[in-house]
Amino acid sequence: MTHKKHHLDIITPCFNEQECVPLFFAEISRCMQGLDCSYSVLFIDDGSQDGTLAAIKSLVEKYGNESVKYISFARNFGKEAAIYAGLEASDGDLVVLMDCDLQHPPALLPAMLDEIDAGYDSCAAYRVERKGEPWLRKILSNAFFSVLNHISEVDMRPGVTDFRMMTRNMKDAVVSLREYERFSKGLFDWIGYKTKWIEYEDVQRAAGKTKWSFIALLKYAAGGLVAFSTTPLRLASVLGALVVLAAVVYSAFIILQVLVYGTDYSGFSTIIILIMFIGGVIISLLGIIGEYLARVYSEIKRRPIYITRETNIK
Repeated sequence: MTHKKHHLDIITPCFNEQECVPLFFAEISRCMQGLDCSYSVLFIDDGSQDGTLAAIKSLVEKYGNESVKYISFARNFGKEAAIYAGLEASDGDLVVLMDCDLQHPPALLPAMLDEIDAGYDSCAAYRVERKGEPWLRKILSNAFFSVLNHISEVDMRPGVTDFRMMTRNMKDAVVSLREYERFSKGLFDWIGYKTKWIEYEDVQRAAGKTKWSFIALLKYAAGGLVAFSTTPLRLASVLGALVVLAAVVYSAFIILQVLVYGTDYSGFSTIIILIMFIGGVIISLLGIIGEYLARVYSEIKRRPIYITRETNIK
């Protein structure tokens, strides 16, 4: 397919990826050779503690400020902040989000470009295979997408990643959403632009180790649920009503036993069980409410999503 003349800004967040940085740029350069498009790679150094920034600057010295751009954070603000920084700084008519570890295959870029030229606002990739991933992580990942799609206003495809190409209009719409606690996968769906989905098989990291621990992924998933659904708050109300109903039914049962059958209840064990049950429910409900309040607290402080230590973007 003949492509329109585009300029692509390829955004890649980096956290301790000194080994992957040169490999990523080399693979991008190779895959872009056959496309009649100009491009630049924008590295977002998310407060790395290794030689990531030095590796990026080495590419800048070799290929120039127009081909290789970077933003280096003052500390680690997280991948969501890095994605936002890249989108905010980009000025190409098309924008690509990719992981620096090459688990998002650059070979898909021509196919993505075809779909954009066909009239889509975005082309996003999702994984159909998770080779080498622990079975528990696969189950929890599928469960997360299923639950989120049922209780929220977004509809995300299982296996969806941050790997996508989008138009300038769509990018600007995402940047206009300036919430501090971000969940980009949900935001991309929420804004409602026309998206084409393409699949790919899971690819191993080019080098280094993943920065996503099991606990970090659980926190990320919980953040996504809270960000796009108030259903947990409604469930808290329902659970409270069920506890009251259970208490009424149990009280009626005890009264019936005493009046009809003359059963003698000391009540001590019953009281202890009820106190523990109701106390656990109350603490759980407070935890749910507290999670939402924490989000509100983070938003009203109006702190910046990220702080730049240095950049070569003028």
